[in-house]
Amino acid sequence: MRRACVQTVLASLFTFVSLVFCAQAFEIEAQKRYPVAGAQRTISILSTADIAVFEPIILAFQLANPDISINYVTSGSTEVMKAIYEEGAQFDLVISSAMDLQTKLANDGFALDYSSEATASLPSWAKWRNQLFGFTQEPAVMVISEAAFANLDVPRTRQELIETLRDNPETFAGRVGTYDVRTSGLGYLFATQDSRNTESFWRLTEVMGRLDAQLYCCSGGMIADVASGKLALAYNVLGSYAESQLQGTDGLKIVPLDDFVGVMLRTALIPKGAKQAEGAGRMIDFLARLRTHPELTAATGLPPIVEQAQLSGTVLRPIRLGPGLLVFLDQLRRETFLRSWTSSIKQN
Repeated sequence: MRRACVQTVLASLFTFVSLVFCAQAFEIEAQKRYPVAGAQRTISILSTADIAVFEPIILAFQLANPDISINYVTSGSTEVMKAIYEEGAQFDLVISSAMDLQTKLANDGFALDYSSEATASLPSWAKWRNQLFGFTQEPAVMVISEAAFANLDVPRTRQELIETLRDNPETFAGRVGTYDVRTSGLGYLFATQDSRNTESFWRLTEVMGRLDAQLYCCSGGMIADVASGKLALAYNVLGSYAESQLQGTDGLKIVPLDDFVGVMLRTALIPKGAKQAEGAGRMIDFLARLRTHPELTAATGLPPIVEQAQLSGTVLRPIRLGPGLLVFLDQLRRETFLRSWTSSIKQN
């Protein structure tokens, strides 16, 4: 009887621990396998890029590398960080739009060194420590419903946006979308960079808060809700996603603001402990040469790294790779920023 009781207690304890572990596991949004008959290896990729966006790249890569199958897993940027940094999840390549979180992974010893002719061809500002490699340049833009602005001038600067929102609450109440920076790694990156680039950031956040702004994890959801009419505008969404999702859609407009346009680099790294580091390196080489595949730019909407792009106009504010991105990841600074943002946006 005593032995049976012990076994029961142990079984219950095991179940409890298992439930706790599962509750803490990072959240997978989607997963798709790309098997190749006779492939000698499979590389596992953890990415923030939607399957529909990244699939043309995977298929083109496999045409050039027919010995590699791919397991592609998508998650939010903060969940990607959690998977690698906290849980030691087993992946061979990590791709993310959150440059600051990727930089922290590399800075804190979670990335392997890698170098090749392809990575050497990248501009110096598009790589860091031979561990982190940018392969796209994606602007943050505003997407608006033209119907909502039928009797209004389209704002061209953040100050004009503030005035338009403030003066027309009947049009915009509950119909402005932006990131929930508490949960969105990309949203936090854009918000902190905005706060560096303009004094109007906090005024804009407060105005959005008074209008009961709708908060999102990702660009795709915001863009879809503008397309459906639920939102009048979405602020700071990825221009690449907007271009892709709005193809053939009438009544919507992509607006890059004239005071400045933040430009994010989508980056890739090989995590420490990768079992297929050689195959992951081949994918990094392919991504580093994305500019030589214009058909993939057209298919995915992802603009590749182009050296001259950083010199094409003073409006662009490229976010630079490097230790400067770690400033707002300091725990106290992050807590202070989020506290101020939560108060301004009027969220509990």
